[in-house]
Amino acid sequence: MKKLFILLAGVSMAAAATAQSWTLDKTHSSINFSVSHMVVSEATGNFKDFSGEVKSEKSDFSDLGVNFTIKVASINTDDEKRDGHLKSPDFFDAAKFPDITFKSTNIKKINDKKYELTGDLTMKGVTKKVTWEVKYNGTVKDPYGNNRAGFKATTTVDRKDYGVSWNKTLDAGGVAVGDDVTITVNAELVKK
Repeated sequence: MKKLFILLAGVSMAAAATAQSWTLDKTHSSINFSVSHMVVSEATGNFKDFSGEVKSEKSDFSDLGVNFTIKVASINTDDEKRDGHLKSPDFFDAAKFPDITFKSTNIKKINDKKYELTGDLTMKGVTKKVTWEVKYNGTVKDPYGNNRAGFKATTTVDRKDYGVSWNKTLDAGGVAVGDDVTITVNAELVKK
């Protein structure tokens, strides 16, 4: 019985030692977006307030689990008037729906540097499955002894699927704001 207990304790400790939890280093991470504007160009912006956590038991991140939250009121397009409009009920309705969230449900390793990450993206009270193309940039030890990993994840969503549907038709044809929004997350993670 004692040998069984020691064996179980050893297996438990080995499993705990391989589990990896990572926190988002916000200083070296960003969440950006771009959308067609007036048919001929792109408008870009980012969110300043966000948080996230990553878990993986495998060193190659092939079992990656991700949760992140974005504070809608932190939207920034370098134009105060436009930011105010984006926070209004015409777009994100930040007062009623303060958070955008993502929770992963599946990851598929394509090769050593590429993954497809699928999960639930919730925006303006609507949840839809999305798939991100993820590039793994590698893992390093920083000068302070911390293990860091870097990723770039990109997806495109139709904003109308989430009820973000304000628009204006242009006299020359087309619309002021495109439907497809590309979201890019640059994440630098620190191992706990």
